[in-house]
Amino acid sequence: MTAQVRDPGLQPERTRLAWRRTTLACTVVALLAVRQGLYGGSAGAGVLAVALSLLAWLGFLAVAHRRVSAMGPAEPATLSPRLALTAAACTVALAVFAATTLF
Repeated sequence: MTAQVRDPGLQPERTRLAWRRTTLACTVVALLAVRQGLYGGSAGAGVLAVALSLLAWLGFLAVAHRRVSAMGPAEPATLSPRLALTAAACTVALAVFAATTLF
């Protein structure tokens, strides 16, 4: 049996664009949380939530940058479970911190 050559087509480009869109959405959420924390008259807990949301945003940004950088070859390596868990945890943390700054 001969090994078939994989034709990735546009799949790596679509994946790269999806990571960029998700990073942009996380950036908007983090900026809205900062805005709410600065202009919402929040107490110490609100400021802590803003700081934690910025930290979660930086974590997600690092994971996304690593993944987009790894997309260079025609057949990129799979996303490690550790990075996938980190990305998911940062996304959930941003949602929780954003909800905390609203109240």
